[in-house]
Order: sequence, then structure tokens, then C-alpha cells
Amino acid sequence: MSEWLVLALAMVLVCAVVVAVPMLRHRSKPAAEDDTSQTPDVIEYMVMMVGVVYAIVLGLAIAGVWEARGAAEDSVRREAQALYEVTQRVEVYPPEVRDRIRDQVAAYAAHTVRSEWPQLTSGAAPSAHGAVLLSEVRGDITRQEPASDLQAQAYQPLLDQIAIADDARHVRVSAAEPTLPGVVWFGLVAGGVVIVGLIFTLQIRRSARELLLAGVFSALIVFLLFLVWNFDAPFGRYGTESAEPFQELIVGV
Repeated sequence: MSEWLVLALAMVLVCAVVVAVPMLRHRSKPAAEDDTSQTPDVIEYMVMMVGVVYAIVLGLAIAGVWEARGAAEDSVRREAQALYEVTQRVEVYPPEVRDRIRDQVAAYAAHTVRSEWPQLTSGAAPSAHGAVLLSEVRGDITRQEPASDLQAQAYQPLLDQIAIADDARHVRVSAAEPTLPGVVWFGLVAGGVVIVGLIFTLQIRRSARELLLAGVFSALIVFLLFLVWNFDAPFGRYGTESAEPFQELIVGV
């Protein structure tokens, strides 16, 4: 089932519950007994304060997962760019050496997209085979003795680019796990339930305006929680869209 369909169903369900409860309550209670003017001011103040605190916590959670996803995407771009520089700088080497190194880079990029990315999107650490493929590229470049001034000038920059790619790979692998721990998720979900439940302490009536506002507010809470859940996976939850820099590298090589 699509995650967007799940989101739509959750929003509709929460809105239906929030709208149905006041209508059922008003049906079972005479209108004269339902005096909204009797709501104590302290309850309204407490509801407001709880809402403000929850909004701050939710905003920090969104900012945290957004920053983590941005850092993961930067590491992917940095790794792919470094490997692309390797494929371009080996132009000064003999054709057989140049083609061999480019093939090794292409094999590493293909393995990253096809084998490692499903593991990254599931939150699991990838296997060590990718590191082995990258070390083969490093070893081949290291063992290649420069035979001209151009090759000598390109030798150290090539090693530097491999070092950048290796460092970016370690950052990418370490970023595979979800950003938020389970206790934070418990607080966010429990807080959302409390916030929606506090709507009923204000004794909302069956007027279209109040029911609409209550439904929209509840749907907004569900959407924001879904937003945090979606961004909590630094490389996404489905597909290989976040691996586009490596896909371009495969085509380019």
C-alpha cells in the first residue's frame, strides 16, 4: 500500500473521530446542559501551553530529521563527485589502465545502487563488499607508477579523490540508521494523541466552523507526524531516487 494512501486514510480517520465525538455527545446530552461558557479559564490556559510545548518539540524533530537527510545527501554527492573526478583524471594514463580504473569505478557505483541502496533505505548497514571494491580502485591507482610528468601531476590528486570518496562512504554508511530514537517517537505520538484529546476539553459544539477547525487541526497533526516519519529515513524509504548521483556516474562511465 502506498505511503500517501496510508497518510490519506489516517487523516480521514482522525478527522472522522474528532467530528463524530462532539456530534454523539450533543445527541446524548440536552443542549441546555452543554454550556461552553462554563469552561474554566485555567483549562484553556493549560491547553494553550501544552499545544505550544508540543509545537516546539515537533518543530525540533522536523528540523533534526531534515538536517540528517541533508547531511546524508551531501555525503552521497561528495562521494559520487570524487569518483567522477577519478574517472576524468585517469585520462592521462595509458588506455588499458584508464579503462580498467573506469570499469572498477563503474562496478563500485553499480554495486552501490543495486545492492547497498535497498539496505540503506531499510535502515540496515550495507555489506563490506562495497568497501572491497573501493579499495581495489585505490590499490590499482597506488600501484600505477607515473610514466610521465602529466601522470606524476595526476597521481596525488587521484589518491586524494579516493580518500574523499572513502571518507564520504563511511559517513553515508553511518547515516543509514533512523535519526530519532524510539523514546522520541513515543513522545511525539503520545503528545499528538493528548493534543487532539484536549480539543474535547474545550467543549466544541456542532457548528460547522468549530468542527471544520477541529478536523483541520487534527489532520495537520497527522500530516506533521507523517512528515517526521518520512524524513526519519535519510535515504528515503522506497526506491533509489536518493542514489541519483551514482546513477549518473554509471551512465557517465
